Amino acid sequence: MALKKKKDAAEGAAPKQKKKRWYHQLWEVFQMTREAQPSITWWLLGAFVGILAVGLVIGLAVGHPVYVTLLSLPVALIVVMLLLSRRAERAAYSRIEGTPGASASALGTIRRGWNVEEQPVAIDPRTQDVVFRAVGRPGVVLIGEGPSHRVKRLLEGERKKVARVAPNVTVHLVEVGRDEGQTPLPKLVRTIQKLRPTLTKAEVAAVAKRLRALQSSRPPIPKGVDPLRARPDRKGMRGR
Repeated sequence: MALKKKKDAAEGAAPKQKKKRWYHQLWEVFQMTREAQPSITWWLLGAFVGILAVGLVIGLAVGHPVYVTLLSLPVALIVVMLLLSRRAERAAYSRIEGTPGASASALGTIRRGWNVEEQPVAIDPRTQDVVFRAVGRPGVVLIGEGPSHRVKRLLEGERKKVARVAPNVTVHLVEVGRDEGQTPLPKLVRTIQKLRPTLTKAEVAAVAKRLRALQSSRPPIPKGVDPLRARPDRKGMRGR
């Protein structure tokens, strides 16, 4: 009876999902990149064959063509992987640029040392312009999405709220977009990481905690507004 129960339980159990191998993930990244940039196949093949050709020429010059060509093989593979990584990052950004919540997705790839709020800290229900927040050693960074003439007001209002809670902390305002004076989405993370540090790690944690307490006292996002609907594959954005 007990054996029958175990057998029935085993049959009723959901089948385990197979773990993706690294080459499966690599193939998915390549397919995603090829959809946005059909020429990527030729770029990768050209880089691979070109480096092998250079290795062969050098090998012929020194009298060891086979040996030097084999040595150039791992170099060719590394260059191909770096090229695919760069192109995959561009493809991922091109897929989400201009969609609400794209900044949050880009900030999700930022290195450690930052406290990033995944949900908007400010939102205009009528226009769906949003402001996201990141706290790191350079201070508080407020990232606004929307046309420059509209999002400036939203950013300034949030800056004043932050200044009341953390008056001695530097606040940086960044507008994401393609208008004049704005930061394109692909350059957002790089722009934030270039900011000069002004806080210690302990101060970063204290400021982030204080701002989260401020955020928890605010009303939730209005119904029907979901600025984070577009969530790309973060592994794809990293080129993995």
